[in-house]
Amino acid sequence: MKNRSIKWGIVGLGNIASQFASDLLLIENAELTAVASRDFSKAEEFGGKFNALRMYNSYDLLFEDPEVEIVYIATPHNSHAELSIKALEKGKHVLCEKPMALSYKDAERMIEASKKHNTFFMEAFWTRFIPSVQDVLQKINKGAIGKVNYIKADFAFHGSEKENKRLFDKELGGGALFDIGVYPLFLSYIILGNPKEILAKAVKHKNDIDLQTSMILQYESGQSVLHASIVSESDMKAVISGTEGRIELNAPWFVADGYSLFKNEEKEATFTLPILGKGYSHEIIECQNCILNNEIESKLWSHQNCLELSSIVEVIKNQIMLPF
Repeated sequence: MKNRSIKWGIVGLGNIASQFASDLLLIENAELTAVASRDFSKAEEFGGKFNALRMYNSYDLLFEDPEVEIVYIATPHNSHAELSIKALEKGKHVLCEKPMALSYKDAERMIEASKKHNTFFMEAFWTRFIPSVQDVLQKINKGAIGKVNYIKADFAFHGSEKENKRLFDKELGGGALFDIGVYPLFLSYIILGNPKEILAKAVKHKNDIDLQTSMILQYESGQSVLHASIVSESDMKAVISGTEGRIELNAPWFVADGYSLFKNEEKEATFTLPILGKGYSHEIIECQNCILNNEIESKLWSHQNCLELSSIVEVIKNQIMLPF
């Protein structure tokens, strides 16, 4: 039974869901059982493309499907909490796209629902599971660069309000922080933990979402300098510096296919660690292993990890006065 197929459902059938579904096809013991969109023609098109067994025009109908075991929620940010809780209440396991919620209070409600209904829940931080990040974390823990005291990471691109209305939509939780700022915050958190102090400044849109946000996370003996923007570009490398060297994750660092290790300002070694598919496959495998082992959370990205990162985001949200 440990090798049996896991039956997936997907709600919200946009671009990210399409990339996720293409990776799902690469996993031998994964099956796309059902997809749902409020636009049934979209569900039919998506389901046909990725060989789904059933298509629905209602998220509730998918949650009621007795064959679906785990639901991947890829709807806009503002609906993550309610849809996750509804699915968990129906006994479905849930993989919810990041950010898991727009408030810490909602994040708490989601974790509580997972525990109450004894169902697996994980925020879909795919970067946590890619081979490069796994390997880098192991090297850091073994002291490869000494004590980490500086992290530089960003995620930035030119977004178009005409082409991607969701990204700039206040009602849907748009803006740089929640859409992409969570990535550099994740990297700092997973390496250095909870900061002692957080400083953040943003450039705002006329509707009060953040177009770009810069953040400094202060630790006992280190700092992280982080940035997110939907109106400007960056090289999207990540630098993790310690007392005995540094590591540079290849761009774009959040789905890096390798990294370099530097000692005494010289490159000592280069590591190539390709991702499987588009990179979502690694979190899919983690979810399935947890379900097969009757676990309601991942040891690599636990309920506590989800909540602690959400609490960091909440501080920044309040500092830059986002309208949600």
